Amino acid sequence: MLFKISLSNIRKSIKDYAVYFFTLVLGVAVFYVFNAIETQTAFIKVSEDQREIIKVLTTAISGVSVFIAVVLGLLIVYASRFLMKRRNKEFALYMMLGMSKWKISALLLCETIIIGIGSLFVGLLVGVGLSQVMSAVVANLFEADMNDYRFTVSGSAIAKTILYFGIMYVVVMLRSGFVISKCRLITLLNSGRRSEKITMKNPWLCVIVFIISVAALGFAYYIVGWDTMHMTIRKFGIAILLGAAATFFIFWSVAGMLLRLAMTSKRFYHHGLNSFTFRQISSKINTTVASMTVICLMLFVTICTLSTAFTIRNSMNRSVQEYYPVDFYGAFANSVNDPERPYEYKGGDIEEVFAQQNDSVYKYFDEYHHFHDYTSEGFTFESFCGEYKDKLPESTVSLWAMMDFDEAIIRLSDYNAVMKLYGMKQIELGSDEYAVCANASGMPEAYSIILGEGQEITVFGNTLRPKFKKCINSFVLPNLQPINAGIFIVPDNAVDESGRGFDYFLGNYSASDKKAYDTAEKTAKEHWNNAFRYYKGGEGGCVYSASTKTEAKNSAIGLGAIVTFLGLYIGFIFLVSCGAILALKELSESADSIPRYTMLRKLGVEERAITKSIFSQSGIFFLLPLLLACLHAYVGMRFGKYGLDLLVTGDYIKPVIFTAAVVVLIYGGYFLLTFLGSKAVTREQK
Repeated sequence: MLFKISLSNIRKSIKDYAVYFFTLVLGVAVFYVFNAIETQTAFIKVSEDQREIIKVLTTAISGVSVFIAVVLGLLIVYASRFLMKRRNKEFALYMMLGMSKWKISALLLCETIIIGIGSLFVGLLVGVGLSQVMSAVVANLFEADMNDYRFTVSGSAIAKTILYFGIMYVVVMLRSGFVISKCRLITLLNSGRRSEKITMKNPWLCVIVFIISVAALGFAYYIVGWDTMHMTIRKFGIAILLGAAATFFIFWSVAGMLLRLAMTSKRFYHHGLNSFTFRQISSKINTTVASMTVICLMLFVTICTLSTAFTIRNSMNRSVQEYYPVDFYGAFANSVNDPERPYEYKGGDIEEVFAQQNDSVYKYFDEYHHFHDYTSEGFTFESFCGEYKDKLPESTVSLWAMMDFDEAIIRLSDYNAVMKLYGMKQIELGSDEYAVCANASGMPEAYSIILGEGQEITVFGNTLRPKFKKCINSFVLPNLQPINAGIFIVPDNAVDESGRGFDYFLGNYSASDKKAYDTAEKTAKEHWNNAFRYYKGGEGGCVYSASTKTEAKNSAIGLGAIVTFLGLYIGFIFLVSCGAILALKELSESADSIPRYTMLRKLGVEERAITKSIFSQSGIFFLLPLLLACLHAYVGMRFGKYGLDLLVTGDYIKPVIFTAAVVVLIYGGYFLLTFLGSKAVTREQK
């Protein structure tokens, strides 16, 4: 009997359950998709390094899934409150007909089980389908071969999804039973007659609170977005607390100001249903200040997370192509063997190291160049800046200035040979000229300021003047990021071998296909490590390293994949949560306002005007937290850009556009469902 009644109730309340069921299905599907990545990628051909990256990714996702489960659990509990409130009169009728509270709880238990099983089944079906698409995304990200790929279903992901959501449903069941046990018949009967009380706050108090809140928010914005050079952990914490508190009080004051502002213009306020619409909106905001604050902050985190994730991913992929244009890169130097300079290394020759093992560093490469860099005593960044140091922008070079590093020097012939190997532009210098190349954030602009002043330099006793008025935006050593803080290019005869620093080797493999390429890389790395493992020399020790374009590519892919998937996972769930909370609140308010809409119709108000009012209420209700979140996100992205300048290159426009599309699709989708649902709910007693 209870089962039949439960099915009948679900069929009759399909409009109420639509958003709830849709949210559950989305949550289950997303949860399964991300937790099934390891199984879905098992048949994709990737390298061992990439396989390890996927393991790290799945471990990270498993950890984040606990947090996601908590968020979804809170969302489901919140949604169940809406459904309980919506059915108060129904429960009162059951009690009047003699049904005990225990049986009503059992009825709710049965309904929850039906909804839970249904959402799990549909969600897992959707998730299994989407996970096949996710496999293609992973394969594209890792540039993997999918010839051996097959359709798979992850048993472990299904088990984890059922376990987590099962726990959530049990919590909902217990809470529903507790609420029913505490209900009184008179309370249930009068629930539809009680409406949220509109507290007419003192307008001057609201204005004062609003101004103070905006000022506090502006100060927090300044700390985070415009005073980053003086940022400390304490200041950052203060900015976060100020921003959160200001957000709360902005919504609190707006709730009190909105209706008053509308009422100041009698013509506007009494036009059409504006008076009704603004009283409804004011009531909703007034009773959901805390919820609006949380939603605004969640939307802010979502926008920043998604935008940053895709920015990093795009930047890392582009960086490999732009900043790692050779197959192999090695560096070596001996210690200076001076107790006063224990971490300084100079001199050494890679060719001699290989010769000790009767080997040659050149034999695995078609194209290569072997060269040194140099340092001249007393020639540092600060000495180069000289009297023009005060003209440098503090925001871009203060870190480098504080380090006061020795400036690296390279011979003109070596620079041009490296540029030829990279396929980049070569330069010419006179016997008394020099040039500077750099690409680290802010450094080309800083060097250009000094070069524009015609600053002369003295290296190894030679005085040189600048060839160009601007710094060359380029690099000599390959890397994943633009970190060349400056290299001075001087004529060959201006260099003294006594200043020899690190020895470098750059090369492209002798390989005609991928298999030969992989073999050449493996062989070159093995011989490199063997040569230095048995190296005899450098009494104070030595330092050496080697990296390859493949390793750089894997590192970029790994970081890009982890950031992208975690960003999508968190961002998607947060968006769903925000949309669902607002939708359920709006639908609940619409249900409570049914008598008001009925009265409007009896008074002869046209259906089109009522629909317009519902659209305006839903639109403003969804738009307010989004607008403030976008403002927060702009400042947050500004701060993020400063923090990621050494890691991320390129513009943020495309990632931001993509994020906007995702927000419009999901958040806008919930708005549309809410608007249509509110229209349907308010027509029940038409």
